[in-house]
Parts: sequence; C-alpha cells; structure tokens
Amino acid sequence: MDWLDRMNNAMEYIETNLADNISYDQIAQIACCSTYHFQRMFPFITGVSLSEYIRRRRLTLAAFELQTTDAKVIDVAMKYGYDSPEAFSRAFKNLHGIIPVSARDKGVSLKAYPRMSFHISIKGDVEMNYRMEQRGPFEMFGVYGLINSNRQTAFAEVPEFRKKCDDDGSVDLMNEMLGRFGDTMLHAALYDDNGESFKYMICYHLPKGLEIPERFTKLSVPALTWAIFPEPQCDLQKLWDRIYSEWFPTSEYEQVEGPSFEMYYGLAGYEAGEIWIPVRKK
Repeated sequence: MDWLDRMNNAMEYIETNLADNISYDQIAQIACCSTYHFQRMFPFITGVSLSEYIRRRRLTLAAFELQTTDAKVIDVAMKYGYDSPEAFSRAFKNLHGIIPVSARDKGVSLKAYPRMSFHISIKGDVEMNYRMEQRGPFEMFGVYGLINSNRQTAFAEVPEFRKKCDDDGSVDLMNEMLGRFGDTMLHAALYDDNGESFKYMICYHLPKGLEIPERFTKLSVPALTWAIFPEPQCDLQKLWDRIYSEWFPTSEYEQVEGPSFEMYYGLAGYEAGEIWIPVRKK
C-alpha cells in the first residue's frame, strides 16, 4: 500500500468517526507513521492543522444537521464533541458567522468544508539536496514568541516577531555577546508544537561558560539524527512545503520529537539557509 492510499484511509477513519472520539494515534497508525510526525506533516501538505480540519468538518456536518432535521442544538453539540451549548455556539459562530439556531433561517449563508482526499500530483522535476547528520547534545539560547500553528498565519507572524526582536534590541545584544557583526543573521528554533501554536526562538549556539541575561531562554537539544536541507536563496517557506509534500512521503524517515531549526548563514538580506529536522528511520 503506497503513501497515497494510507493518507486516504486515514481521512476515511476521520470521516467515519466525526460523531465519535477520534484517536490521533489511530490516524497515524493507519498512515503508517508516528503521531508526532503525522501532526506536523499534515498542515504542510494541506494548509490546515489536523485539529482545525476535524473541527471544520464537524461544524460543517452540524450545520447540515441543523438545517435538515429537528434535532435540538444541545443534542447536535454533544454529538460533535462539544461539552456545552455555549462552547458549541462560540465555535459555530466563529466558523459560520451565525449562532446555531439561526442555521434554520431561510436564505441564511453557511460555510461547508468538504471532505479532504489526496490525489496524484506530478512533482519532482526539481531535485532536492539533503544530507543526514548525527549530532550529540548541544544548547542554544535566545528569545522566543508563540506562533499560530496555522501555516498561513505563521508565515505572517514570524516576520513580525523577528522585526520585534530587531526593534527591542534582542538581536543586537545577542550578537554583541557572541562577538558577531550586528547585522549577522541568527538561527531560529521551532519547538513545543501543541497543534495550536509553537515556540519560535531566535537563537544561537550557547558558548561554554557564557552567562546569559534573564531575558533569554536556554534550549537544550538532545543527541539526534538530522535531515538537513540547504537553500542557497533562503526561500525557506517553499522549502518547508517541499520537504513535507515531496521528501517525507518518498523517504524512509519520519520526524521525531525535538526542535527543528532554520539555520541562517550570512548577513541580513544576503543570507543562505538550511532547515534541520530531527528524524528516524520508519
């Protein structure tokens, strides 16, 4: 069974269980990968987090049910996993723009998110360079912000956070402590992703014996195997997409717990970059 079949079978499991408990572990097992890897791969392939996709599908079905049956709002709320009518009403309004009871009004406008499926797309005409490296434990230090896990939101929030760190002097102070030029690019760590948000840390390797101010955070990285993808033009957004949509589905590796890195080499505006992802063989 190939990757395409496994992913579609995982979507079938979700669809079948929208009115029941959905196990992320079971989804990942059907897709033949770890839960951690599946949750991180899914938004890069689909543009939406796994939890958000399930939420949208449930609220889509809930709207259909309210429109076509006499079911009570509280019964529909409980059916699709909401503990109270209030929580259901908030989620319903956030998605559809109206409260649940108004779904029965004539001419009302609602949103329907269709079931997702995976199909063949012709890719691979451009090669991907990568290397595998094993590294012992190391420490990074820097300053982090919470970034929304939604891809499109994240791609907007990250530049804003980087600018904030430039404006408040964090980047200049780190480069000064490290004896580097002020406009030298620092690295970035992406970690503690809970499906809704993740930490994005502007960081650098912590030299032995260096005392850091309280405004900075240490990040301890264990010994790991890394898949490293270079990007000379530093178009890392496109590279992230290709890693998850092209490299992982055809490789023998999956992502493991631990921070990923955007490593930058050079001056701001002229830097080259690499993406580091911790992996293991399936």
